[in-house]
Amino acid sequence: MSILPDDSTKFTVWPALAKDDEGLLEDLFALLTERVPTEVSAYGRDSKISIEIEKLPVGLRAMAATHWLDISMTLDSVCWHFRNFGEPALVDLTEKGLRELGLESLADVFREAGAVMMPLANSGAATWDEAVEKAGLEARVDEIDRRGWDVYEDAKTANTSAGKIYGAWIQYCRRYPDRVFE
Repeated sequence: MSILPDDSTKFTVWPALAKDDEGLLEDLFALLTERVPTEVSAYGRDSKISIEIEKLPVGLRAMAATHWLDISMTLDSVCWHFRNFGEPALVDLTEKGLRELGLESLADVFREAGAVMMPLANSGAATWDEAVEKAGLEARVDEIDRRGWDVYEDAKTANTSAGKIYGAWIQYCRRYPDRVFE
């Protein structure tokens, strides 16, 4: 016996699902804003954001954890992401979130980027660029970033009009609303 509503009642149980992709995405952002305190910063190294994200239902947790990666990929690259969002618990939640959302290829590149970038956080270099250069990793970082952009763009074509990671949110929410709105 399923505890999920059948298709005829799911819109009354989860009204956001009756909206178009843009409306659903707006509702998801509003829900995340409501559920994750705005005073907790994802830029910190103190794990506070990870503690808050862990309290969310699995689907909403995946969305909260992958939000900053979508921003990083839009503005720069997968390796750059770790410069701002390299808190270990958040990194772990982001990879798990990508996998939960079905973005396996991006999760694989993300893991590889983390393996290269995370050790550089404690390198003693004045900047991330200096740390990458001192470690002789420029070519490796460029190669990972190129692959990251390739799989990120593939995610865009495979998902809804929202594209990329946010498009995966929409598809996931429509398929598993109970994992988002519980």
